[in-house]
Amino acid sequence: MAKNHGSSIKNDEQYEALRDDGMSKEKAARIANSPGASERGGASPPYEEWTKDELYTRAQELDIEGRASMTKAELIRALRSN
Repeated sequence: MAKNHGSSIKNDEQYEALRDDGMSKEKAARIANSPGASERGGASPPYEEWTKDELYTRAQELDIEGRASMTKAELIRALRSN
């Protein structure tokens, strides 16, 4: 059972799962508090199943610096930490 984080977190269960996956408190809170957050997810395959070109394109959309010289693993790390 998820902890109750008070009114500051709208979806405690999702917040706890994101924190358990290593996400920062701020990012986990943003996701857990976004409208419709509990209905999202699962629509896209994990980054490990993406091609390097797909990862690069996504990194470009997010304006991640240094993406041109990154390996696939580095792109995945950069996308997850963004």
